[in-house]
Amino acid sequence: MKQPEFRGAKVFGLISGPALFILIILWSPETALNPLAWKVIASAVWMVVWWVTEAAPIAVTALLPIILFPLTGVFTVDEATAPYANKIIFLFMGGFLLGLAMERHNLHKRIALNLIKLTGTNPNGIILGFMVTTAFISMWISNTATTVMMLPIAISITNLLGINNESGKGQKRFALSLMLGIAYAANIGGTATIIGTPPNVAWVGFMNDMLGVEVTFAKYLTVGLPICLIMLTITYLLITRVLYPSKLDRLSESSQVIEDQLIALGQISKAEKRVAIIFVSTALAWILRGSINNWFDTNLLNDSIIAMAGGILMFITPLNIKKGQYLMEWEYTSKLPWGILLLFGGGLTLAKAMEKSDIVQIVGESIAGNGDINTILLVAGLIAFMLFMTELMSNVALTVIFIPVVIGISISLKINPMYLTMPVTLAASYAFMMPISTPPNAIVFSSGMVRIKDMMRAGILLNVIAILLLVILSQTLIPAIY
Repeated sequence: MKQPEFRGAKVFGLISGPALFILIILWSPETALNPLAWKVIASAVWMVVWWVTEAAPIAVTALLPIILFPLTGVFTVDEATAPYANKIIFLFMGGFLLGLAMERHNLHKRIALNLIKLTGTNPNGIILGFMVTTAFISMWISNTATTVMMLPIAISITNLLGINNESGKGQKRFALSLMLGIAYAANIGGTATIIGTPPNVAWVGFMNDMLGVEVTFAKYLTVGLPICLIMLTITYLLITRVLYPSKLDRLSESSQVIEDQLIALGQISKAEKRVAIIFVSTALAWILRGSINNWFDTNLLNDSIIAMAGGILMFITPLNIKKGQYLMEWEYTSKLPWGILLLFGGGLTLAKAMEKSDIVQIVGESIAGNGDINTILLVAGLIAFMLFMTELMSNVALTVIFIPVVIGISISLKINPMYLTMPVTLAASYAFMMPISTPPNAIVFSSGMVRIKDMMRAGILLNVIAILLLVILSQTLIPAIY
């Protein structure tokens, strides 16, 4: 019965998007907004309707500015298309290529298995091992790919223990905590680095394009990593000690599962070693970029150049010269999420249009004009809005719509935009309540070991904790570093 409703929503969105665009263009009342602003609003409404209803693929909707802005006189074609080649997009592309190379040669799986192996056979230790490993891998490759890799390993352990619907309470709770731990750790881990999750990259792009502020990989890491570790620790304690404690004895069978998986992988291959060298070198270059520029008395090296250098090296580093094989082949890039890159471009173009038409300034001034605003309550409200909205729609689409507005608010209130935009962006990745909220949530839900009410119970508490944590960090760690 739900399928027709879903199709109906798509058809409704398909029609109502352009209909609202035309209505706003024709209506355009005389207010503080100028005619150009109404054209931008009309285009933004069309995009939002299609994003929310998924009337068209999200990436396709992100291409609308290339058509709408030149036709309405907001931008020329050159101006409308330029953001689709923003340097931040190439930073993310390079990061994706590094991740794909790790996936192709199973380096990520070897790293994961060896990390889990260190945690022993204590049930809570196993869950912690899976969570830490998942979060670490998710820092560098997509949270979806990370979860897809980790889930079969976890299921192998639960199968070996014979956990099913007839199992005891303790075993069921162990399986539930393990599944939730993987999903939540994948979401949280992505927030530790710029390339870990798409909203981070979008935010960095807005800071650079709208404010001229460059957020480097290393500087982001000084905030992103501590927040990630704190949230990961809280999540682990909540699901294993408060909500779903298993109270099981040691699970000696789990170590055998890990050993079997490592044996199946065999000895580390030349390909894995070469991918690891390129990956580590790229990560070190990101972290030490400032020092490298100082050594050579230049400022030419940036994160995008480093990312693309690492990505290109994967294609030109030989695996078997006689056979003409390299670490990466172009055919493998079919797995690269090109749609996300287009979404960044569309979001950056929309943000530039909102800035040019003074929408960002007007919205910010209208909020600032309401009298004295408590900064802490404002931050909490913005974080809560982002956090709960991302349970219902794409966090990337939500970020590209909402962050420019938050920038306008911060400018009007004379608040450092970092203090508002960074916690709000992090909130976009903290979707814990529903299976539909993020791919990791949906993937672990498909295991059959997680019920919606179990995920919602943990998710609601984590959402509240996330709001409190991000508000505190917006007043402490973020100002201290930025």
